[in-house]
Amino acid sequence: MAIRKSAIYSQIWAACDKLRGGVEPARYKDYILTLLFVKYVTDRYKGDKWADIQVPEGGSFNDMVAAKGATSIGEKLNVIIGKLARANDLKGVIDIADFNDEDQLGKGKEMVDKLTDLVAIFEKPELNFQRNRAGGDDIIGDAYEYLMRNFAVDSGKSKGQFYTPGEVSRIMAKVIGIGKATGTDETVYDPACGSGSLLIRAADEAPLKADGSPNVAIYGQEKDNATVGLAKMNFVLHNKATGEILPGNTLADPKHKSSLSPTVLKRFSFVVSNPPFSLKAWRDGVSNPDTYDRFDGYTMPPEKNGDYAWLLHMLKSMKDDGKGAIILPRGVLFRGNAEAAIRRKIVDRGYIEGIIGLPANLFYGTGIPACVIVLNKEHAVERQGIFMIDASRDYRKDGSKNRLRERDIKKIVTAFNGRQEIPKYSRLVPNEEIKVDNEYNLNLSRYIDSSDPEDLQDISGHLLGGIPNRDIDALGEYWAAFPSLRDTLFSEVRKGYSKLKLPKEEIAAAIAKHPEFLSSASVMENAFAAWQSQTKTSLLNLSSGDTPKGIINDLSERLISDFARVPLIDQYDVYQVLMSYYEMTLQDDLFSICYDGWKGCREVSYEYAKDKQGTDTTRVRSFDGKVIPRDVIVSTFFKDEQAAINRLTGDLEALEQQRETMVEEMSGDDGLLTEVIDSQKNTIDKSKLTARIETVKGKPAFADEYEALLSYEKQMKQEAIYRKSVKEAVAALDESVIDQYANLTIKQIKALVVDRKWFYQIYNGIDALYTAVCRRLSSRVVELAERYECTLPDCEAEVECYEAKVNLHLKEMGFEW
Repeated sequence: MAIRKSAIYSQIWAACDKLRGGVEPARYKDYILTLLFVKYVTDRYKGDKWADIQVPEGGSFNDMVAAKGATSIGEKLNVIIGKLARANDLKGVIDIADFNDEDQLGKGKEMVDKLTDLVAIFEKPELNFQRNRAGGDDIIGDAYEYLMRNFAVDSGKSKGQFYTPGEVSRIMAKVIGIGKATGTDETVYDPACGSGSLLIRAADEAPLKADGSPNVAIYGQEKDNATVGLAKMNFVLHNKATGEILPGNTLADPKHKSSLSPTVLKRFSFVVSNPPFSLKAWRDGVSNPDTYDRFDGYTMPPEKNGDYAWLLHMLKSMKDDGKGAIILPRGVLFRGNAEAAIRRKIVDRGYIEGIIGLPANLFYGTGIPACVIVLNKEHAVERQGIFMIDASRDYRKDGSKNRLRERDIKKIVTAFNGRQEIPKYSRLVPNEEIKVDNEYNLNLSRYIDSSDPEDLQDISGHLLGGIPNRDIDALGEYWAAFPSLRDTLFSEVRKGYSKLKLPKEEIAAAIAKHPEFLSSASVMENAFAAWQSQTKTSLLNLSSGDTPKGIINDLSERLISDFARVPLIDQYDVYQVLMSYYEMTLQDDLFSICYDGWKGCREVSYEYAKDKQGTDTTRVRSFDGKVIPRDVIVSTFFKDEQAAINRLTGDLEALEQQRETMVEEMSGDDGLLTEVIDSQKNTIDKSKLTARIETVKGKPAFADEYEALLSYEKQMKQEAIYRKSVKEAVAALDESVIDQYANLTIKQIKALVVDRKWFYQIYNGIDALYTAVCRRLSSRVVELAERYECTLPDCEAEVECYEAKVNLHLKEMGFEW
């Protein structure tokens, strides 16, 4: 069975759990990523003399497995990792973690047990990386990114800068045009590359050569030596081991220089970066004037803020037709003095192609809002404006941070690359407006008003009643979709004001049942049906040569196209439904089918009961299909059997309810069942019940109690019979289901997976979006009705009424004035 992303994530994060309580969270990555690296290169490259990584004798994961349980396991692991490091010039990269550190891992048996369990986790079949690539998709590389993101979260502000969120990296890679890099000497460079994730995302966007490798050479520089090691491991795990990452302070000592002169920077086709924000000590080691002429023609950047120093370094490192993108705090768009002078010259030269405003609290090292500045030297002199996007309001909460959703990424990229002007979101701002009207201030709020319109209160409506027609008119997109619905809901009471024709509680039902709403729903269903018909054939014909990422790209593009004209549903929300399902389920299914073929869908996974020590036993607790869910098999082939079980279960629950009612009615001090109740557990003690029946049997004085005891015993016996019947029926059904998995034909498998699972779940998600349309409209209509239903005269009359009642009560109590 092909390796599944979810299984990788689960097992590797379980390895982190083994370190909790001893190792500091900031050090997890040193141990986990090292083991992940050794396991991966062993599975992929051991015995391959042509591989990028050589696995020497005594330097493989197999040697780690042999060290399990040894009293000197920590020392042995260090030796194994050291051999692998020396064989591949990775000293100081993969051998940073000390596996013999008693302070971190404990002493004696504690260390032996912890490291043995840790190695055992990576030994599991779920982490067999010999089969890690399904149709060109790097699932182990994605697993590495998953870990890096989680380590960045755990590390917090102090170390989070080594990782650029993958969502932002993808945006930058897609807007710089690297996807069209068809030249023979294309290069991509990151002067502050951190763990290399941004470079990897950029390279992944480039076209592929005939051998399947990206059509760009990768270069980077990183100041922190430990992070350089992370980047090198990251490159190997993403099959980009040829990437050149050099250590050093880029601003003070740039390592990538022209072969013609040591004072001339090497220039690149594409440059991307997420440098440290507002670096205060950036001038340390930087000469004035600058050795590399990076600030020539500009004002020297402020002494205690390095934002523009990084931007100018990037511009200097770009070829004459080079393109790039840099993440910087939004202050660079509007700050004054030296930065204003630099900004003016950059804008005048036409180097800024676009600006993308991002949400706040997106990055791990800071919570301030940032932006992506897209640079393009090609045709810079002819550039007539800057394309701006304010995406600051589009995100989801993820713990303490904000995260861009798939819909947000897609919307940004589509708008930018297509120069789509979207109200309150994006527009092409002409140079005159920037230079003359706003004096080179690039603050996005000057050009795009992304705020919600103010919800105004109407004085006349509050005084005289009635909903202002302007508020009803503001719902124009609904009336355009449902032309007669407005007249169904409202009638005019006076000029400019209307009232509801229906009670508030009937509004939602009236909208949902309206013919035009139902007709519009069919438009959504037709759009889904069109998408389904276009994509079904390709899904049914999936084979081992297909790439899951290519499949989902095709599915998503068609989905957006088919829903572009469906009213009241945002096509990007529909896209999010598909991509969320892909992340949770579909990607694993596609990887499995593209590796194992459709026959792999017959496989079943089992969950076993555990003993007191938490070890799996041979007793099966539950099972499910690895691709086809058990409930899909049951609903398709065993509907009658499941219905019979449901009836038995219902009868059993009714009997249990009757028995509980008996206990409730006959307990207490004088209750007939008092003598057999276990007071601590508040349940009937079976042994006491049997004994008490024998005690009171045949005694007239206890006849009522005897009958109650017998009745309760009868209830228990009936329950036991039904419980046994349910258990036997479930066991029989389970056996039939397991047999059915094994006997599924390929045709049946395809129908179950594509129709009953994939299309069914995706349709339900999209249908929920349309249901929300009714909810949003009805909520707003009710809100407006409630706002103006009580006029000021009504309120005054109500106050007078209550005042009169209070005065009457006071008078009756003898208080008058």
